[in-house]
Amino acid sequence: MLTLCKRIEFFCMSELVQIVDSLENKISKLLHKLELLQQANASLENELIAVRNNHDSTLRTMSEWEEKYNSLKLANSMLGSNTNKTEAKLKINTLIRELDHCIAQLSE
Repeated sequence: MLTLCKRIEFFCMSELVQIVDSLENKISKLLHKLELLQQANASLENELIAVRNNHDSTLRTMSEWEEKYNSLKLANSMLGSNTNKTEAKLKINTLIRELDHCIAQLSE
């Protein structure tokens, strides 16, 4: 009877060892996957930062070109181009009002 109990106990222990080994293996695989995902996440974050920087640079360049375009439109209208004459007059009037305001403040 004692040997039968020892056999059953050995069988149960052997089965428990296999279960523990299996769990350790699965945990090891999960930790490896976690490490790979963290590396991929870091890479994506770096890529996102680069894309944002590029986007900001593009917006600044676009703004600079818009200013140049508006200046060119104004210059063309002052040279006699009929397409933007009204816009040029409005711009000149705005500048005159700003100058008048500055002169008024200086004279106070």
